Amino acid sequence: MHQEVTHPCIQHKLALIRDCETGHQKFRELATEITMFVCYEALRHVKVKDVDVETPLTTTKCQMLDEQIIVVPILRAGVGMLNGILSLVPSARVGFVGLERDEQTAEASTYYEKLPGHVADGISIIVDPMVATGGSTIAAIDKLKSKGARRIIVVCIVTCPEGLEAVHKAHPDVQVYAATIDAELNDMKYIVPGLGDAGDRLYGTV
Repeated sequence: MHQEVTHPCIQHKLALIRDCETGHQKFRELATEITMFVCYEALRHVKVKDVDVETPLTTTKCQMLDEQIIVVPILRAGVGMLNGILSLVPSARVGFVGLERDEQTAEASTYYEKLPGHVADGISIIVDPMVATGGSTIAAIDKLKSKGARRIIVVCIVTCPEGLEAVHKAHPDVQVYAATIDAELNDMKYIVPGLGDAGDRLYGTV
């Protein structure tokens, strides 16, 4: 399952973040802003509870989130999306998974893992700017499921048919939300037209 969030404001920001002339500071700002838009849609069905709130005039019924949110950025580029989600859900807990892709095989291997306890409760949101081959995303989902996570969402900025197919084949129960689904992977396993190397562009290491 997947959803492409095609809001006009996202499309405008995608044009800016794709531009090779966009510097790392602006790239980070755009990544945060796009993440907020995509996560807004991804959290549309989160559970809420009724609460009584005292306004200056009276007591009224309101709703507040009633579900634990766990955000799991895939290092290092996923950290560039973290503030976008925390701006929406400041109470979210945060875990980290470090996955490195072998340039020859495109397989992902783990070099770091730190997850909150009790991930079985609530919704786990894996964030990474790009789901290309899907290998890193699948490995992160595998890790969360091994810890007992039952509800997992993937939020990215850019993906492609090959990455979506791989994730859906391995984990058909996981929904992927993306700002755009690009055309394809090239021979080097980069998304085209894509963003280039999101990590390098986020942190100015180009």
